[in-house]
Amino acid sequence: MDKKLLSHYTLFDNQTILSCNLLAHQGYCNENHIITTDKNKYLLRKLLRDDIDRQNEYKIHHLAYNEGITAAPLLYDEVNEIMIFAFLEGKHKETLDAHELKGLAEVLKKLHNIEYGGSPIPLEIQNHTETITKALTTIEKYPKEYVLCHNDLNPKNIFFSHDIKFIDWEYAGVNDRYFDLACICVEFSLDEEMQEIFLKAYFSKRYSKEKLESYKIIYKTLCEEWFKT
Repeated sequence: MDKKLLSHYTLFDNQTILSCNLLAHQGYCNENHIITTDKNKYLLRKLLRDDIDRQNEYKIHHLAYNEGITAAPLLYDEVNEIMIFAFLEGKHKETLDAHELKGLAEVLKKLHNIEYGGSPIPLEIQNHTETITKALTTIEKYPKEYVLCHNDLNPKNIFFSHDIKFIDWEYAGVNDRYFDLACICVEFSLDEEMQEIFLKAYFSKRYSKEKLESYKIIYKTLCEEWFKT
């Protein structure tokens, strides 16, 4: 990333840019760089795909930041396809204990309670096997619970430190809340006991295990299709 270009942004006024280093093997839709100045650190994302609504992504990121669940969005340069955010300290985790699951449920509730207009994202599955058809039929039996979802809550998109924050909002949009719930259950390989802890922390009412299991099937299938492309 050209430091000369970065120096033109008012964000870096009264700062000296010391380095801008590429983070290897991070992200499929962007190149991620760490900017270090004499005062701060930042995350820069060079946007690679043109089939994502980046204005919508940045808008959702702002809404999530207002709820304290993501890094501060600082700059969106549409022409040069760059976004810059405050740098988050923390780490990714592949497995979670009960306390972390309860905290994750609370953060997810904050996201799902954000008021956001928009049309639901359609479930576009290429290979409709008998299992998929059954899962979709089961889902149709239940009321739609449309909320603002992240839609990609894999461990690399969740930071744990003194609190929990989500990153990478390119696929965020309106979806059934059970999609995000299923995503976490699958990505963190929750067994029945840990899944129960997570869902009880999220819901203040009864929930449907059948609907969740169907969404887990859908999520796994979408992941398989994604990695084939």
